[in-house]
Amino acid sequence: MMESPPKRVVSLVPSYTESVFDLGLGDRLVGITEYCIHPAERVAAVPKVGGPSSPNVEQIIALQPHLVIANQEVNRREDVEALQSAGLSVWVTFPRTVHQAMELLWEMVRVFQVPERASGLVTVEKALTWTENAAAETEPVRVFCPIGSDPWMTVAADTYTSDLLRVCGGRNVFADWGDERYPTITLDDAAAMAPEVVLLPGEPFRFDETHIREIEAYPEIPAVREGRVLLVDGTLLTWPGTRLGRALQQVVHWLRPTG
Repeated sequence: MMESPPKRVVSLVPSYTESVFDLGLGDRLVGITEYCIHPAERVAAVPKVGGPSSPNVEQIIALQPHLVIANQEVNRREDVEALQSAGLSVWVTFPRTVHQAMELLWEMVRVFQVPERASGLVTVEKALTWTENAAAETEPVRVFCPIGSDPWMTVAADTYTSDLLRVCGGRNVFADWGDERYPTITLDDAAAMAPEVVLLPGEPFRFDETHIREIEAYPEIPAVREGRVLLVDGTLLTWPGTRLGRALQQVVHWLRPTG
């Protein structure tokens, strides 16, 4: 992508802000979004440039970054094009599978030209292989993972979250629901799918106990009968990046707590 490694970087993607820090490159970040919250003890010192969908383009340009990290789905096309028109190099990411997310981490090592920082990625990749192989030996757990409640929305197959569930031994019950990546459904629809586990993430929508009670109004759902309606850390389900290492372990535990 670049002949020389970027020394001044703006990240508009929270998961990759964390990844830059995890690779020991946090000192290269000159701007991040208000939603870049990890690692908490480090991001506080980095200038904020607005939100992922509402960045301050003029402020970013003024920071004179060598590279801006963006995401095709989260960041607006007009903002990306404005940055490019100003002569900035914008890396637009869009991982829709766990393996694509892993490849983006390797690409980050190549872009920053720091092969010596790759040892942690080797560990994550080995964990990914082990987790995926173990999942292939078991019957998948039926999972309902909503991302909104008014109306109820969830994820379909062509998403990082759905693929992560697959890798960890789950089967997204709405994987093949229509043509949308984020289909609108009802709790009646969810009950008909008979999920064995319901994961209620804290982001992008913050679920709480009231949503658990809404789902518990359907006692025929296996997850309700077994007490497997869980409030969980949404970043482990939706953040592709170095957080994948933690996600592989935790999501497996959510799906198979005694496994």
